[in-house]
Amino acid sequence: MAATSDSSTHRTVALLGAMGCGKTTLAEAILHRSGATSRMGSVEQGTTVCDHEAEEIARGITLSLSLAWLPWTLDGAEYGVTLVDTPGHPDFVGAVDSALSIADVAVIVVSAVDGVTGGTRTAWATAGAAGVPRIVAVTQEDRARADFRRTVEQLRDAFGPGLWPIELPLGEEQDFRGVVDIVSETALVYDESGRHHDEPLPADLADEEHRLHQEVTEEIVSRDDAQLEAYLEGNEPPRAELENTLADAIAQGEAVPIVLCSAVTGTGVDHVIDLICELSPTGGSHDGRIVLGTDEEGQGGSEHRVAPEASGEALVHIFRTVADPFVGQVAMYKVLSGVLRPGDRLHNATTGAEERMPALFRLRGAEHLPADAIRPGEVGAVAKLTGSPAGSLLWTRSQGRARPVPLPARPPVYAVTLEPVSQSDDAKLSTALARLTADDHTLVIDRAAGSTILRGLGDAHVAVAVDRLARVFGVHVTTGSAPVAYRETIARTAEAEGKLKKQSGGHGQFAVVQLKVSPLPPGSGFAFVDSVVGGAVPRTYIPAVEKGARDALTAGGPLGHPVVDVQVELRDGKSHSVDSSEMAFRTAAAIGVKAALAEAGTILLEPVSIVTVTVPVDDQGPVLTDLSGRRGRVHASESAEDGRARIVASVPEAELERYVLDLRALTGAQAELTIATDHYERAPERGTTASVR
Repeated sequence: MAATSDSSTHRTVALLGAMGCGKTTLAEAILHRSGATSRMGSVEQGTTVCDHEAEEIARGITLSLSLAWLPWTLDGAEYGVTLVDTPGHPDFVGAVDSALSIADVAVIVVSAVDGVTGGTRTAWATAGAAGVPRIVAVTQEDRARADFRRTVEQLRDAFGPGLWPIELPLGEEQDFRGVVDIVSETALVYDESGRHHDEPLPADLADEEHRLHQEVTEEIVSRDDAQLEAYLEGNEPPRAELENTLADAIAQGEAVPIVLCSAVTGTGVDHVIDLICELSPTGGSHDGRIVLGTDEEGQGGSEHRVAPEASGEALVHIFRTVADPFVGQVAMYKVLSGVLRPGDRLHNATTGAEERMPALFRLRGAEHLPADAIRPGEVGAVAKLTGSPAGSLLWTRSQGRARPVPLPARPPVYAVTLEPVSQSDDAKLSTALARLTADDHTLVIDRAAGSTILRGLGDAHVAVAVDRLARVFGVHVTTGSAPVAYRETIARTAEAEGKLKKQSGGHGQFAVVQLKVSPLPPGSGFAFVDSVVGGAVPRTYIPAVEKGARDALTAGGPLGHPVVDVQVELRDGKSHSVDSSEMAFRTAAAIGVKAALAEAGTILLEPVSIVTVTVPVDDQGPVLTDLSGRRGRVHASESAEDGRARIVASVPEAELERYVLDLRALTGAQAELTIATDHYERAPERGTTASVR
């Protein structure tokens, strides 16, 4: 059945939170309660709608962004809701960034048992940085040790007083049976089917509920002069007016309501989705920011906001692509303006490609739901676009360049080498990696010293990518430790002759160069100086000498690593009118440079990275001690804006192979880490200086 809605009744809801907090189970409960599914699936049994990829089922956790559209009826209005389930594992934060780029609201899911964790803090900060309004949903209220009030206290301690509980639990743990709506002051008691009926407020909750009702009401009316005046005169605004003002405060990021439920029993689930529909910004009101006037590389331009109007020109943001082994590439998109229909021809304003829209559909996990049209603020999908990767904008204009606002940079912190198992795998590897990185912008491919290196945000990230290479693309690889990108530099100035003299019938090969090879200051790279006078080396061969010198340095010094921070001076040489050539002088120069390196010896240089770690203050000491044990030099240890400690240090890359994993173990996965290669330094003296004579 084709589904329809308009932007005022569509909500795109990103579910964020720590791993294991219950996001996927909450999505499953909402889908079931809406009638979109006939029964609830189970994460443990691998039967949920959102965790449908083989790698997710095998590991029992969410690993990628998943869309799930559902219909919802509230007070006679028909809503279309797209749930965006996201990973809680820190390795897959790139999927969270993609979800937030198209979300109208972020629902931060918090376990009533575990409370605020490192994953909660990350979800909160990521949504805030993206400018997405937030609602907190406390789940798992039916489980042993569930404590809503303790969780609210933790939330306010962590994120400030702007979080307002607008519900209270009726009972907790195995006695959890309903919720109290603080705004309307009604008790909703649930039966085993997940449906509720109203009851009077229990006497033991009456005082607490009235106090919270007064606090929340005063906070709401303080944001509207007319409501505040009426309230001070003793006339409390109706619930609908209070909710409208609260919704405005949420949209502005001035208020974050806290709701609660049990996804397993269904208690409170319908009221959570009611409140999301009532209090979330309307579809398309948050996003719609694009960059106009970019160049062909996607750089430059100025930011503009697009109004979500059906009468406007079609503008479509492709925010994710995924390779499907059955239908090919599936592109997920949000319509920012206009109405998208099958058969529409659009121009990719980012890549320049022309696209014709085939059949449109919405996604409910792996299920495709046909759609006649996708309207402003709505999310859809389409298969087999040929030139539109994630991060593209499609529009009806035939000229001009534009792109969405770029996602946050997530530099890789973990790496492995990839070795194809067979020749067939080797032949397909490059194409498969290109498609894999197109689906996940946080994966990076490097090629160094004859190795293919896959970089990501952690061991799980890389392992899942390797699994997908095999399952989706049929490419099997083995993995190994990524090599450290050592370099060498010459130990002292040396002079050497490079000579090539060959004669084997016909034209020979003859070239002689006199070179002086000297060290340069760190970071200088390579310099070439031509000091030849009198035409000993013809001018036409001078560029070949420079190329030969570069060839020798790139090929590696006596220790086998590329040589940097070197000046090569051409001082003299000899040529032959018949047997000399560019190739002869290029070869002679390489011979001369290698001879100079062997004469002077080289010094091993190791790459040093700037490491930035943000941790709770209690973990600051252990992290500093650990960095010291890795030969780290701490440059700064300061307080971050959220009260945590931020540590900046220089650490040799050789000490960082497993650092992201060790750091998570050291801090209970509450640390944030970035690693950026910065410079090279002389490696410790452990037989690393070579003098080959």
